[in-house]
Amino acid sequence: MKQYEKEEIKQLPDKYKPLGAWRYFGYNLLFSIPIVGLICLIVFACSSRNINRRSYARSFFCVLIIALVIVGVSLLFTFLGFGGEFLKEFFQGLTQGAGA
Repeated sequence: MKQYEKEEIKQLPDKYKPLGAWRYFGYNLLFSIPIVGLICLIVFACSSRNINRRSYARSFFCVLIIALVIVGVSLLFTFLGFGGEFLKEFFQGLTQGAGA
């Protein structure tokens, strides 16, 4: 990065300062922690302290939602395709076990 670019970045308000690659990596690790990451993700997505962090959190949240939808649809098709026999046997086992 050239010197004039560094000076220009220093003059930016904190709200508009860019995030470095290590920050993105750290936020990726943070958002991957099950409960704490989800809470931080929601807080950062609604925060206005740094626009770049807010945008990254929102994009991560969108990818998370898309992944959950794809997994849900895949499971639905799996249980509809293979699940007919599997579910019959499963529920028969439950009713026989409960009746015995």
